[in-house]
Amino acid sequence: MSGGPEATSKELLIWLWRDYLRTHIGWLLLALLFMTLEGSMLGALSYMMRPMFDDVFVGGDTTAIAWVGLAVMGIFMMRACSGVAQQAIMARISQRTAAQLRFDLLARAMKQDGAFHHVHPPGFLIQRVQMDVNAVNDVWRAVITGAGRDAIALIALMAVAISIDWRWTAVTLIGLPVLFLPIAVVQRFVRKQARSARDLGAGLATRLDEVFHGIVPIKLNGLESYQLRQYKDKTEAFIKREVRATLGSASIPGLMDIMAGFGFLAVLVYGGGEIVSGEKTVGQFMSFFTAMGLAFEPLRRLGAISGLWQVAAAAMERIKELLDAPIKLTSPDNPVPPPAGLPEVRLENVSLSYGDAKVLNDLSLVAEAGKTTALVGASGAGKSTIFNVLTRLVDPQSGAVTIGGVEARAMMLDDLRNLFSVVSQEALLFDETLRENILLGRTDVSAERLQEVLEAAHVSDFLPKLDHGLDTEVGPRGSALSGGQRQRVVIARALLRDTPVLLLDEATSALDAQSEKVVQSALDRLAGGRTTLVIAHRLSTVRNADKIVVMDRGRVVDAGTHDELLARGGIYADLYRLQFQDGKTVIDPTSAISVAQDVPGSTALHTSWLGRLTRRLFG
Repeated sequence: MSGGPEATSKELLIWLWRDYLRTHIGWLLLALLFMTLEGSMLGALSYMMRPMFDDVFVGGDTTAIAWVGLAVMGIFMMRACSGVAQQAIMARISQRTAAQLRFDLLARAMKQDGAFHHVHPPGFLIQRVQMDVNAVNDVWRAVITGAGRDAIALIALMAVAISIDWRWTAVTLIGLPVLFLPIAVVQRFVRKQARSARDLGAGLATRLDEVFHGIVPIKLNGLESYQLRQYKDKTEAFIKREVRATLGSASIPGLMDIMAGFGFLAVLVYGGGEIVSGEKTVGQFMSFFTAMGLAFEPLRRLGAISGLWQVAAAAMERIKELLDAPIKLTSPDNPVPPPAGLPEVRLENVSLSYGDAKVLNDLSLVAEAGKTTALVGASGAGKSTIFNVLTRLVDPQSGAVTIGGVEARAMMLDDLRNLFSVVSQEALLFDETLRENILLGRTDVSAERLQEVLEAAHVSDFLPKLDHGLDTEVGPRGSALSGGQRQRVVIARALLRDTPVLLLDEATSALDAQSEKVVQSALDRLAGGRTTLVIAHRLSTVRNADKIVVMDRGRVVDAGTHDELLARGGIYADLYRLQFQDGKTVIDPTSAISVAQDVPGSTALHTSWLGRLTRRLFG
């Protein structure tokens, strides 16, 4: 998931300040005050070395012991209190900032269309929302705290050192300019490795998401070793990038240590003679030596922070890319009210492509108000895409989509989607109670209305079997319920929404015969008095539809009632005969080729009705 051009540190800091930190300006100023107190105490401590040595140890002034000792104790107490205060304040700011950043990322991701989520899988987005925000949160707090406290400490210590002898200070820091170029090179290296590690981390999260969601087929197909090998390879690449980034970050304070060693050697050679000759006192040297010794520690930390910042910058780039990703599905500036009553659903000359793949090809169809319209055809014919277009999960490149005479794009997104209830073969439940999964946050549902819905959806049939009834936790993705039970919960949601248009997408395809019968009964009740569109491969579930629309390769190739389509022949009639060859046996249409091989005279496949069906469905 490579991003755009690398953002500069200045751009990232401006973005972080403008969008997130500025709202905490009061707390930041208070934290800065405590950072100033904490950092300046090091300068005060080094300054106290001079009277400690000159007045007490060398001069023998016993009266100075008390005030020097109390002064040093006061310095440490002030440093301790200010350090605790600024850490607590920065923790508050960082946690609130991280929470807001996660909220904004989640909100932005949920507004994106299907194409965005196709390119950015769940594992990638989880990595951005959780791990990258954590990285930024940890590092930027260290950066601000370090840059504030350590910079102030460095200034205070340098002031003490310069006040004693500016020449000694210059000699000690003589190697500092030499480090600028290597540090700049190391920073770019760290940034590059950290960006790569962030992408590889997203790949690992995606792989884990796929493994855990597909654990059953992995076990059934004996893919455990294969998946472990894939995960191990990705992990090795991730470790390699992380080690390189850490090595680069650690080398910056390492360079500082080398410079410090040369600096202290130089000042001992240069200043030692002045002390021996009496030009400088022992107290002055000890104060200078303490100031410079203490100065190299914040300088070293600032060097380390520059490496840490590159890691945070890599994560911030990825976060900012998601926050800046354009939202293609938006509501109009001057929306039109949604239609009243039972609407007719109409698509006129609609075309939609994903890249070079044509999904809908100048398609037109009408679902009459208050009636049931079934969509049939081979996989890939575009049936589910129609549902996505109707609900504006994706917009077509051309053509018109109208609901009750109102253009879909002319309505507010919320108003449009409030016209639809969708029941699909993937019954999405959340890791909450059964009640919460049905109400979905609604507080305006009376107990009587809820009971009606439970009975109509046949949820009340299995409710007594649950330990806590409606307050039973359904588990992740509804894992505590069976497939048929999950479908009935989704139907209860749809009944509660009470929308004028119902979309059923293979709602019973994954159920056993007994569950299908119960769920189909609930669906029939749900469809009553609504404009209903049904996608189904089992023709037995749609033969009583008011109209059946036959699709092939993104087009409508036929439409009519069950009897009309059988009489005309064509794809539907061939598909019906294939599923009900002898009026009893149901055959999966995807097994058309294998069936043909068992049919007498199948050598004439290309001229038989089965051959025509195979070419139409799979050719």
